[in-house]
Amino acid sequence: METTRLSLLSLLSFLLVAIAAEATGGELSTFIVHVHAEENRVFGTADDRKAWYHSFLPDHGRLVHAYHHVASGFAARLTRSELEAMSAMPGFLSATPDQTYTTLTTHTPKFLGLNVEQGRRRYTSDFGAGVIVGVIDSGIFPDHPSFSDDGMPPPPAKWKGRCDFNRTSCNNKLIGARNFVSTLNDPNDTSARVPPIDDFGHGTHTASTAAGAVVPGANVLGHALGTAAGMAARAHIAMYKVCDLNGGCETSDMLAGVDAAVGDGCDVISMSLAGPSVAFHLDPMAIGTFGAIEKGIFVSMAAGNSGPGESTVKNEAPWMLTVAASTMDRSIRSIVQLGNGAYFQGESLYQPNAGVPGAFYPLVSAGASGKPLAEFCGNGSLDGVDVKGKIVLCELTRNITAMNQGQVVLSAGGLGMILANQFAQGYDTLADENVLPSSSVDYLASAAIKLYLSSTANPVAHIGFRGTVLGTSPTPSIVYFSSRGPSRQGTGVLKPDITGPGVNVLAAWPFQVGPPSAPVLPGPTFNIISGTSMSTPHLAGIAALIKSKHPDWSPAAIKSAMMTTADITDRSGNPILNEQRVAANLFATGAGHVNPMKAADPGLVYDITPQDYIGYLCSMYTSQQVSVIARRPIDCLTTVVISDRLLNYPSISVAFPASWNSTAPIVVRRKVKNVGEVPSVYYAAIDMPSSTVSVDVYPRELEFIEANQEVIFSVYVWPRQSGAMVVQGALRWVSEKHTVRSPISVTFA
Repeated sequence: METTRLSLLSLLSFLLVAIAAEATGGELSTFIVHVHAEENRVFGTADDRKAWYHSFLPDHGRLVHAYHHVASGFAARLTRSELEAMSAMPGFLSATPDQTYTTLTTHTPKFLGLNVEQGRRRYTSDFGAGVIVGVIDSGIFPDHPSFSDDGMPPPPAKWKGRCDFNRTSCNNKLIGARNFVSTLNDPNDTSARVPPIDDFGHGTHTASTAAGAVVPGANVLGHALGTAAGMAARAHIAMYKVCDLNGGCETSDMLAGVDAAVGDGCDVISMSLAGPSVAFHLDPMAIGTFGAIEKGIFVSMAAGNSGPGESTVKNEAPWMLTVAASTMDRSIRSIVQLGNGAYFQGESLYQPNAGVPGAFYPLVSAGASGKPLAEFCGNGSLDGVDVKGKIVLCELTRNITAMNQGQVVLSAGGLGMILANQFAQGYDTLADENVLPSSSVDYLASAAIKLYLSSTANPVAHIGFRGTVLGTSPTPSIVYFSSRGPSRQGTGVLKPDITGPGVNVLAAWPFQVGPPSAPVLPGPTFNIISGTSMSTPHLAGIAALIKSKHPDWSPAAIKSAMMTTADITDRSGNPILNEQRVAANLFATGAGHVNPMKAADPGLVYDITPQDYIGYLCSMYTSQQVSVIARRPIDCLTTVVISDRLLNYPSISVAFPASWNSTAPIVVRRKVKNVGEVPSVYYAAIDMPSSTVSVDVYPRELEFIEANQEVIFSVYVWPRQSGAMVVQGALRWVSEKHTVRSPISVTFA
């Protein structure tokens, strides 16, 4: 009955929209509209504000979302002509069309030094107890044991949220769950909200990564067996569903989710979603997250999966933590052996026992068909090609999933698949689920296999499986898909900020993994997937740990603690490498790889107030544009303007224009706050490997005699030689107990 009622409501809404579009002579589209009330207008309740929003609309039914906490405005269905007429109304500021963001698709706590016993001894936060982590994603599967509330206390008294599941699905772990997917809900009938069930899987995975409960015996198809736990296993979770069953997420819905998370009382927001790089006043997520940090809420966001090209980083606003992705020391190992005896290691999550052990089968390249793009094994690419009973070589591409490629091979009669890296993917391999025996191999193996195919009359190959292998190296390393800087929205702030585990991450999953023929194992389901979507909740969970230990710290202070204590070497003590196995630069790693134990006690922090960000924005945009972000009128002529050289960021990014006078330095000023022991003295150390620039700092010694004492210092950067386009290094403040490291990037036009 309820399903029928919702279906009728959806049909009625569709008919009303169609009639409205015909009457106004234009196509209806969703726009996010920013408005400002005159000074004498006071809203006593949220309904008062919503009523004012309605005054801008030709029909109340056009309202999609009303924003109350992180944006001054609303989302509505409008024609272009209606929007143009609205722009002349008093209070109108700007409007942006709705955009679709995408999801960016346990061993990890131990890999990061957070095993349970060690954590209880050294991390007095008790695994995030009392902190609320809001996850903006595709919903959640509430019955998974990762969301059990065994031993969990009730949520803090400040919690104001609600649960759109039935009464038994939420508990002291999953304290809130709401659905903001506008295509599923009638905004004018909150009593008919569709439950925020996860029909995509992404939200369940990210939520359990950030703050999932401890679950022994976790595995995926028998691999990676161990205990699964979120970074902040005793933190509370609130889910805000904003993505549909295909992983598409509309910015108007996302902004509504952030708005609710702030109003409900979340302490940390995790958002593993990304869209295009645009100016901050045109970016709904930059606007919404600024409202969040103004309320003291930490925001962790994905850098994006568009690497390894430069300036592909997303989510670039300085008030959010932008997270890159790195590997862990665990491989779900497979092997490929050729008829000439060559042997290559690879990875595969689906490792069936079918077939004759050690048997070789004919090997064929999908590209041999001669069809355009056939080498990628897309739909129809193998039509008319004899692959029956053969192993097929397919090339990796970001446009087709490994599972879909495997399905194409299987449907054509193929017996197995070798998924070959192109040059851009380098040495990285991922353990993907599939529907047939397969192995993902790196670029060197790919080149060798192609050479063998082209030089052998009757090529054959064998795919074998070795299961879970721990202790692989080099690790951590930056994975190929992780988006890179520099930022398109300003070179004065180094992005991404930091790196966390994002490859082959095991976490909760709502569905059975693998093909229908895969054995159904007892116990809850988990999945291993990769992406900056996976690294982002790791950092959100670590932020919850720090927030629990230091509840009075600002979002900027928590961010500083993680960045200035990040590791710049791998487990072997060598520089962190990228997918080509050369040293990764700061545009790939940010400040380095997160170190949770050090971040809990950083010694010094770089703090930034919301007003500082407004001063920074005034150095980039007009007063009206800044007002959109700030949700109130801002006059940049009367605001203290802060350039990127003066913004108190934990990293330092300097750009020399072509016309720069080489005799004068660029001066960067920073202020550090002592959150460590007193008294203490820190000494400056500068690591700049190139003679192209000269860097000095004054004073070179910082003395602290009080807790929370602040000291200002200046960094002077001179160009010395021409030639290098980018020079990178670091400034370290070193005391007897702490090393506080700020990366330095110098770019020449």
